[in-house]
Amino acid sequence: RNGLCNYYELAKNPGTSQKIKVRENKFSFLNDAAIANSLISFKDDEQTHIGFYLPQIHCSSCLWLLENLHKINDAVISSKVNFERKEAFLVFNHNKISLQKIAELLTSIGYEPYISLHQLENKKAPLNKSKIYKLGVAGFCFANIMLLSFPEYLGIDTKEQNLMVLFRYLNVLLSLPVFFYSASEFYISAWKGLQHKFLNIDAPIVLSVLVTFARSLYEVFSGTGLGYFDSMSGIVFFMLVGRVLQDRTYQQLSFDRDYTSYFPIAVTRIKEKQEESVALPSIQLNDTLLIHHQELIPADGILTRGKALIDYSFVTGESIPVEKEMGEIIYAGGKQIGSNIEMLVIKEVAQSYLTGLWNREEFKKQSNKTEHSFVHLVSRYFTWGVFTIAFFAGVYWYLHDTSKVWNTVTAVLIVACPCALLLSNTFTNGNILRILSRNHFFIKNAQTIEELANINFIVFDKTGTLTYNDYSDVQFDGKELTAEEKRKIAALAAQSTHPLSKAIVQYLQVPQKIQVTAFKEHSGNGIEGFVRGDLVKIGSLPFISGSATLEKDISTNAYVSIEDKVMGRFILKNHYRKHIAPLLQKLSQRYPVAVLSGDNAGEQKFLQKILGFEAQLLFNQKPIDKLNAIKLLQQNNKKVLMVGDGLNDAGALKQADVGIAVTENSNSFTPASDGILEASQLPILLRFIKLCKANRKIVLTAFIISVLYNIIGLAFAVQGILQPVVAAILMPCSSISILLITFGLSNLISKFLKLSHPLSSRT
Repeated sequence: RNGLCNYYELAKNPGTSQKIKVRENKFSFLNDAAIANSLISFKDDEQTHIGFYLPQIHCSSCLWLLENLHKINDAVISSKVNFERKEAFLVFNHNKISLQKIAELLTSIGYEPYISLHQLENKKAPLNKSKIYKLGVAGFCFANIMLLSFPEYLGIDTKEQNLMVLFRYLNVLLSLPVFFYSASEFYISAWKGLQHKFLNIDAPIVLSVLVTFARSLYEVFSGTGLGYFDSMSGIVFFMLVGRVLQDRTYQQLSFDRDYTSYFPIAVTRIKEKQEESVALPSIQLNDTLLIHHQELIPADGILTRGKALIDYSFVTGESIPVEKEMGEIIYAGGKQIGSNIEMLVIKEVAQSYLTGLWNREEFKKQSNKTEHSFVHLVSRYFTWGVFTIAFFAGVYWYLHDTSKVWNTVTAVLIVACPCALLLSNTFTNGNILRILSRNHFFIKNAQTIEELANINFIVFDKTGTLTYNDYSDVQFDGKELTAEEKRKIAALAAQSTHPLSKAIVQYLQVPQKIQVTAFKEHSGNGIEGFVRGDLVKIGSLPFISGSATLEKDISTNAYVSIEDKVMGRFILKNHYRKHIAPLLQKLSQRYPVAVLSGDNAGEQKFLQKILGFEAQLLFNQKPIDKLNAIKLLQQNNKKVLMVGDGLNDAGALKQADVGIAVTENSNSFTPASDGILEASQLPILLRFIKLCKANRKIVLTAFIISVLYNIIGLAFAVQGILQPVVAAILMPCSSISILLITFGLSNLISKFLKLSHPLSSRT
């Protein structure tokens, strides 16, 4: 109808129909001016500009469809998609269509916007472009200084001496913005290091810039030479290039997240028997909230209507949903997976259980992670070495030929500038970050690469990390069921919305048209009802047998009886992610591996079979238990990698030397972490670790080569025979060669590890 049939021709697998029926008033909160203004980036008399995160974007067909929204609704002026970040930036005429209708339009074609409380409370800080401006100034000045220096390098005619003097003074003017503005990044860093009595790698760079600038001014104004302005501006330019590239690699994601990223932006409140949408900060005590299926409980309250079936796996790690009856307390952070319920708020959002859990002091405490990169540690000795060589070279020429003292000392400091060392580290880290992000592993910063290379103990959460949250694996242990018995059991199980009941129905795969009478659900115990005249029960062993006998088996079971005769039990297990078993086996051959789970010990035998009986497997772990377990490992000199997914892992992820949050989508909510890994890429975690280990070897290789450059340059410098043209050629050549080496080696290793392209298969 809208002329968009090409959608199905753009990709081989564009997916099934995404058309969704939008729940009435679901996005009515967008009519609230305060909420709308917090999301809108620009608005005038006719146009509104807004960006939405659309996690459903997955292929070129999605991109094409979203960028043709104007054909579906002419009130949409334009739509641009950032495919990598799964964001759509829309411009629409608000006189023709409201913001609510825009959100409903996107939802109706299968791209429901993900809008969280975090967006309402934390507007994204404007991008700091100062480093970009400094790079631009340094690049402009460097290029022009080189251009003005070439005539003298190549031998300018003696008749053009006046022109040579003019070029020298122009170089002085062009060097001023570089020295006072562009190089300020390094002055600040070096000064902060000195304040903490630490010589970081920026200290010798600053010294080199200062000496180069001072000597150049002396040569120009004394008429003895053209100076080293090209070398100085080149140092600053190449250093800034590396840092800008590295910064841009990990600007896209938020690694320091809190519970507000998990909360929706608004919920439905019932006031005077009318439903209204209300922003979470406006929820007050004694408000009555309507919680729909699959919606989050935003505050602690008392269940006043309906039966709650709440999934707390994100908060506690326990994968079995909890049933609640009217009058019971329900806590924030759980997700209602049954029918609609109503609740009376007894604590505001800021005082709820979820907020309290997040704000615990233990969870705020930062771990003692390495403060400095190994390159900075190397630079300390490098700096002192350069100072020592310069000092002894100066003393030698002071005793033998005082005219060469100044030339020798300054030449040593200029040539020995560790720009090649810093470039090797910065550009290698930047390229490694790019390779990892291309494979959907997003690292917080370059320091995390080194931390990941140093880990010697790996800890996994189970539910939601190694496994999915649902019970896809079902086995029946008991007498062989007849077709009629299967139909009766499936008919009863189909009456319940409990995930265990749904899993049983899916496992039996029989028609469910048999009528059930006198159906009754016993909270926390099981269900029963009459099917074709027979009493059928499904539930715990005490409920089925009628006795107080406790189960000895720690697995998740659902027993079944017909006419009080126990037929057997359904054993329900979490479904492990694809290729997880091979991953654990490979990791356990190289590192000690532990599993900390908030779930029961039903998977203990399976995990021990994979990891061995020496592996540490702890179940029924509360969030504080996980955090304390990480602390204990660190007290035993372990460098711990923690891999988790939920709020129950937040403290452990923050405490660990490296915390990786696993998510089904990189921009959806994850706890604060050092890295975000898409779940589909978890099976190749070992490859990522190997790449991070290779990072240090690449940097050391480049460092050795840069040292060779310095040795060659120093051999000339200490003799006092180094000419400006040699330094001008040597320094850019060394920097460019280092870039080629680092990019080449890192790309070669990533190709060897099969990380050149993301996995084509998704779990």
